[in-house]
Amino acid sequence: MSSVVNDGFPLLTATAVLPALGAIATAAVPAAKRTAAKWTALLFSLGTLVLAGIVLARFDPGGERYQLAESRAWIADFGVRYELGVDGIGAALIGLTALLMPFIILAAWRDADPAAEESGDGAGRRWRPVQGFFALILMVEAMVIISFAATDVFLFYIFFEAMLIPMYFLIGGFGDRAHAQSDEEAAKQRTYAAVKFLLYNLAGGLIMLAAVVGLYAVTADQLGEGTFSLQQITEARASGELTMATTTERLLFLGFFFAFAVKAPLWPLHTWLPNAMGESTAPVAVLITAVMDKVGTFAMLRFCLGLFPEASAWATPVVLVLALVSIVYGALLAVGQRDMKRLIAYASVSHFGFIIMGIFAMTSQGQSGATLYMVFHGISTAVLMLVAGFLISRRGSRLIADFGGVQKVAPVLAGTFLIGGLATLSLPGLAPFVSEFLVLVGTFSRYPVIGIIATLGIVLAAIYVLVLYQRTMTGPVKEGVLKMPDLRLRELVVVTPLIALLIFLGVFPKPLTDIVNPAVEHTMSDVRKTDPKPDVDIPSPDVEAAK
Repeated sequence: MSSVVNDGFPLLTATAVLPALGAIATAAVPAAKRTAAKWTALLFSLGTLVLAGIVLARFDPGGERYQLAESRAWIADFGVRYELGVDGIGAALIGLTALLMPFIILAAWRDADPAAEESGDGAGRRWRPVQGFFALILMVEAMVIISFAATDVFLFYIFFEAMLIPMYFLIGGFGDRAHAQSDEEAAKQRTYAAVKFLLYNLAGGLIMLAAVVGLYAVTADQLGEGTFSLQQITEARASGELTMATTTERLLFLGFFFAFAVKAPLWPLHTWLPNAMGESTAPVAVLITAVMDKVGTFAMLRFCLGLFPEASAWATPVVLVLALVSIVYGALLAVGQRDMKRLIAYASVSHFGFIIMGIFAMTSQGQSGATLYMVFHGISTAVLMLVAGFLISRRGSRLIADFGGVQKVAPVLAGTFLIGGLATLSLPGLAPFVSEFLVLVGTFSRYPVIGIIATLGIVLAAIYVLVLYQRTMTGPVKEGVLKMPDLRLRELVVVTPLIALLIFLGVFPKPLTDIVNPAVEHTMSDVRKTDPKPDVDIPSPDVEAAK
């Protein structure tokens, strides 16, 4: 659990602070300078991407578990410290967050622009504050990055909850109007989705807060002074200096896990997600499911398994069943959707089921696959949802039945939509296949029945993706599609690099697996698990020679 405190440049702090400064700078741009506000946000997001790239470049997979560490006293009387550090999992997810943000901003370039009304690229949206919209996006980025780097439980909790505030305003104040009959109806649906999102996540956060306080009380009782330091607590547990009663550990685990399961989102705590993604603009929907929700699954690995290993093993059978239900239930509901964005939302519920199943399979293949799944799902969902957003903005409707024959009038748009869909169903050769395969192999090696049933999710994914493509892109050209323009230059700049990355990592995932695998080994050590041995006896060479 050791780490080396970085006495030099605070790189992790800088990576988190830069988008926060960008949010302030964007909000401060004069109201009439809308284009300047957009470029300010984009430049700060690109600067954050550069810093995240430096984090990945400086991270040594064979080095200490937590690297680039920073530790400073903060609220000393209550044992709260400003502690940051990244393992391979945190570094990979910081990279994902920083990578997606410039594309999210470019895709949202006109989502808050009054000129969208005149161009037909906004489906009749009214003017909304451009500065506030992009500033809120950058604030979410800053809070997500520091959540992936925090090694103090209380510090993590603050930003785990704080990110709900900008996201609430992005959903409620800047939502999608393409489906609504009137502005009043759209506002009502956006408000409902935003309030539901906030209430669900606040409920999880309040339960977690009780568990955080309980954890502090346990450490104060046994260590002489309370602490929230993840490293200090896990080292004390490993040495036997800190022990928890079985009931106490299980209750604390449940408090943490409930909050993470809401954000993940895990069935049956998932119901806020389809509303939030459906009523958001497409870039904000990507921000929710490809970026923010990953904090929930990441925290299961870092905090649930790290702080409460025995309770994690105790809860594993139930969690695996819930993950399996998420996989099948989410995929079944995606098959039956008539709304394109809600279909992608339910597909994400199914995919998060795979991620959680991989985490709690308690095998190195499963946890490596789950971590890769977080990254690859973020990229593939970004492609599919952003292209869907381009499609919806052109047609002014989210209903699948309103489309047809798009590939005849906009072949590039249809082609990118197909690649995003094929990545979503984990086609071999595209990045998500690698992660899904590892999750299934890792689960099957310890829980074969769960692994076998989970493959149903793959079959259902093929159904909802291919049916969606058939109904929207093939067949006769519908009247509302006749004059639909193909992808513009800005839109091509958004999707082309992401598609290239899906293909590259699909055939050569080694750069990412090299970063992730050592961190997974540490996590497996935390829960005192080793990979199960094959049931088949393999004769040794000496035995074969004797024969």
